Amino acid sequence: MKSENATPASANLSNSIAPNAQPPIVLVHGAFADAPGWGHVAGRLSAAGREVRSIDLPGRPGNPMAPDQVTLDMHRDALLAALDELGRPAVVVGHSFAGIVIAAAAEQAPEKIRTLVFVAAYLPQDGESLVSLAMTDPDAKIGAHLKIEPENGVAIVEYSARAELFANDGSEPLKAKLPDLILDEPLKPLGTPVQVSDAGFGKVDRIYVHTSLDQVVSPALQARMVAATPVRKAVTLATGHLPFLTDPDGLAQAIAQAAE
Repeated sequence: MKSENATPASANLSNSIAPNAQPPIVLVHGAFADAPGWGHVAGRLSAAGREVRSIDLPGRPGNPMAPDQVTLDMHRDALLAALDELGRPAVVVGHSFAGIVIAAAAEQAPEKIRTLVFVAAYLPQDGESLVSLAMTDPDAKIGAHLKIEPENGVAIVEYSARAELFANDGSEPLKAKLPDLILDEPLKPLGTPVQVSDAGFGKVDRIYVHTSLDQVVSPALQARMVAATPVRKAVTLATGHLPFLTDPDGLAQAIAQAAE
């Protein structure tokens, strides 16, 4: 998913961060998306002096692989490889499905992560998956617009529903462009349970960024997940599911504050 409609970084963000004084930030996209979707947020954080890395999970144009070969372990390992390259603990931000991915990475290598930031994200307990959590979310509207193609190993969002599902709070120009930015998603990782424990994932500092207008991961499910797996701090943005496109200033500020 590529980013659109950039605006200047906020002065507040620039003033809140001392260059090189904070840990690096790794941005992990969710389902139906890829690393360029973080462009506006990454640009704001970089302009404020932060070291930022946006990674492509396997099965994207930037990290190509046959979708039916992609696994959750591959997603986890792509993130762990990026953390290895940084060489010091990072703030790891996961959007939507990437909540599962960053939890898996934290379980494997908690020492490599300073803080996990869940943005409109699935916040799992042991043995849960995106599919199992989504099945407990009757307020979400995406289910009726999903097409599953097991023979091709992908999940596809109905083209005509994409703009309102993902960016119901977005501008009309963004909504016009968004359907062509949504990708087909490798299917297998979505249903794979993640293993987490107090000795791994449970040791890592956690923050949650709620999205109060969300139609993909409903505000009610977000609240239930945080109640089940408490976090140190919660922030709420009045956006739909893609705050990195519709409120990049607010999201960049939330991430910067998480890293302090």
